[in-house]
Amino acid sequence: MNMKQMRKNVTAAMFFFGLVVAPITATVAMAQDAKPADLVDASGKPVDSNAPAKKGGGFFDIVFGSGAVGTILWFGLFGDAAAAIYFAVDCWVLVKPQKLMPQMLISNVQNAMQEGDVVKAMKVCEQSPSPMANILAAAFQHVEEGFEVIQEAVNAAADLETERLMQRLTWISVCSNLGPSLGLLGTVQGMILTFQALAAGGAGDASALANSIGQALWTTAGGLIVSIPSITIFYSLRNNANRLILRMTAVTMELLNGLRNVEVVGDEAQA
Repeated sequence: MNMKQMRKNVTAAMFFFGLVVAPITATVAMAQDAKPADLVDASGKPVDSNAPAKKGGGFFDIVFGSGAVGTILWFGLFGDAAAAIYFAVDCWVLVKPQKLMPQMLISNVQNAMQEGDVVKAMKVCEQSPSPMANILAAAFQHVEEGFEVIQEAVNAAADLETERLMQRLTWISVCSNLGPSLGLLGTVQGMILTFQALAAGGAGDASALANSIGQALWTTAGGLIVSIPSITIFYSLRNNANRLILRMTAVTMELLNGLRNVEVVGDEAQA
């Protein structure tokens, strides 16, 4: 199984967990919240234990008690959390020195450059695909045009690899921004239903209104729970990626120091 197929399988598993397993697990774990905790009411009168329990603030009621739109938004939050976890793990594995600049690649290219064999160095880059290999390959393609052109090629290739890496990291930021947006939408939807109930039946049952408002606010809390870790992980991985890109560029220029003595005469280059 190649890496691409494995990534697809992991993505499908994470979304299945976020949309199906997580809600069911949380509902079962918190189902007892809706049961009465005491056998007497606030005035001290006994309560019939066989009487049906009133609708409480359990997780099942929070997710499924806010209407169809609210339930859809909750499942959207679970899916967003699953996507954030997947992209965080994927980028955490990607932003590693051994992934961006393998030590074997550096050693083989260094040996080839010490022998003065640029063709061998290019073959090493082709056999070890990685961001650093792409930068080195771009430099070797301009070896006959002088060291200044080589430096420009390295900088351009490094910018391209940085953009590719940031595009992967940006998905974590997207998930962190979606969380509060979905939560706020759920809160607005819940408040609309609450005020519609007030307009239709007056003050009504104060406990029922408080429960409805609580359900609305829970979506905002859920969105923030997804957003805060996601944005923290995003900035941490982004800063680490920037440091590795700078280090990779510096190591690349050290490997290419042997090309400083290349002299360009007409259309031909002599070392």
